[in-house]
Amino acid sequence: MANNTSMTTDTNNRRAGLSRRDGADAEKIQQRRTAAPPVDIYENADELLVIADMPGVAQDAISISLDKMELTIDGRRTPENGAGSYLAAEGESLDYRRSFLLPQGIDADKIAAELRHGVLRVRLPKSAALKPRQIEVKAS
Repeated sequence: MANNTSMTTDTNNRRAGLSRRDGADAEKIQQRRTAAPPVDIYENADELLVIADMPGVAQDAISISLDKMELTIDGRRTPENGAGSYLAAEGESLDYRRSFLLPQGIDADKIAAELRHGVLRVRLPKSAALKPRQIEVKAS
């Protein structure tokens, strides 16, 4: 019985990519460098605009989430595998991660993001209650 359980564990560990230096199975740790992308934040009457530089990150490798007014931007850059063999490889795999606490009054349903030329733009529209408005003065 113990051998059967051990065999199943060994097989599952190999499938998951787990190994140890001495040949027995254990957890294999893959370390990736993580960096906070440089960010500029702008505000106008209608929105906050977050601009993050994330060179080398593809659109499908970016994740943006909002949880309890905490905006989190995650991205993964992987070097391109060109045709042929490497002569030089200075680009490295890199994970980007940055989080922000948003102020009250952001319309979470209308948050939009776009990636163009390695620059991510996240638009955070203000709710109507926060936008400046003119108040009409009535004569009596």
